[in-house]
Amino acid sequence: MPTVSVGVCAYNEERNIRACLDSIMRQGAEFPIDEILIISSGSTDGTDEIVRQFEAKDRRFRLVRQEKREGKNSAINEFLKQAKGNILVLVNADNQLGESTLQHLLEPFKDETVGVSGGHPVPVNDKRSITGFAVHMLWDMHHRISSIYPKIGELMAFRRLDKELPTTSQSDEDLIRIELEKRGLRSVYAPDAIVFNKGPTTLADFWSQRTRVNIGEKYLKRWFNYQVPTWNRRLLFAAMLGFLGANARHPFKFTIAMSLEAMARAYSSMYVFLDKGDPAVWTQVPSTKDLVAKKQ
Repeated sequence: MPTVSVGVCAYNEERNIRACLDSIMRQGAEFPIDEILIISSGSTDGTDEIVRQFEAKDRRFRLVRQEKREGKNSAINEFLKQAKGNILVLVNADNQLGESTLQHLLEPFKDETVGVSGGHPVPVNDKRSITGFAVHMLWDMHHRISSIYPKIGELMAFRRLDKELPTTSQSDEDLIRIELEKRGLRSVYAPDAIVFNKGPTTLADFWSQRTRVNIGEKYLKRWFNYQVPTWNRRLLFAAMLGFLGANARHPFKFTIAMSLEAMARAYSSMYVFLDKGDPAVWTQVPSTKDLVAKKQ
């Protein structure tokens, strides 16, 4: 039976951390969780106090505090250093796990050739707005692409990695995947491992988040010669057609959403071409920090 450590990276997540940790506690027992480490990176709000409340009632929880915020990869390195499990799970502090999500996420590790598994992000945004529609479009296409060629994001499990991530960049999931695939292990998609997230609700926040993500992915290509599946034109086109077919009643929203993403990608490509750098610490996107997960 594998030993499982869960890591939650948090920075000023007092609005979300309780619901996130509650969702971890509700997970099934076939793959019991041995420990849950919350890496709080320079938090100045009530995040740490909420985590201490969990520590007091469940010995598996442990607060690991970094005095200074140095980026997510730095927090993950601290998790890698302190975790005891041979299967590690990364959960974002502003997300919530669905029912039996970890069961579905960890099931593939019964196969010794699997090194990484990725969950299925489901946004809770209101699809009636332009930004909400765009968020749903992106994650729907992510799901369609991952069903063909796994794209890891928002939730992942992986075999123990005895190597630190570079702290001068982002794209943590892909960096972990690259390292384990070098070792001959496979990456798989677990579509039933539902993780609820909240996308941006304003155009400014959508632009900020999408350029940030795309910049990180373009630097992966520049530095590691690794192209993430969501930049594969053939896969993108197939996913786009699938989403369009399911949302044919909304051609205006579809056109706007695709245009926004295309502009974000064009900007990010130019940014990386000019080599302006991949910041390790990004400003939080405010409108993504009030998740209220609802079963849909």
